[in-house]
Amino acid sequence: MLKKALLTATLLAASTLSWGAPTTIHLDEYNGYFAAEETLAGLKPGEYKFVVTNKAKKVVGFLLQDAKTQERLDMFPLDPGETVETTVTITENGFRYRCPINPTPWYDVSVSK
Repeated sequence: MLKKALLTATLLAASTLSWGAPTTIHLDEYNGYFAAEETLAGLKPGEYKFVVTNKAKKVVGFLLQDAKTQERLDMFPLDPGETVETTVTITENGFRYRCPINPTPWYDVSVSK
């Protein structure tokens, strides 16, 4: 009986866990451009963790928006050498990002269903 109770408790606890970890995107920011470690093609809607590293040797920023509505998903400054992580939900609208401090072009990323 004790084994059955422990198994039931374990299964109930496991059913409440989130098994899907966010997809991680690593971005390095240089003077005037970003470089991505992973390919940004073929992304699906869902939760994403952005890991942004400042390699510009001066203060820079990161601005992340919904590509369609231009709603700000996150924005933060980065000191030289600093890495900041943020987790956001990306919809089928896709996303775009840039640096508002060290002007870079917008990087538009499509997301497919």
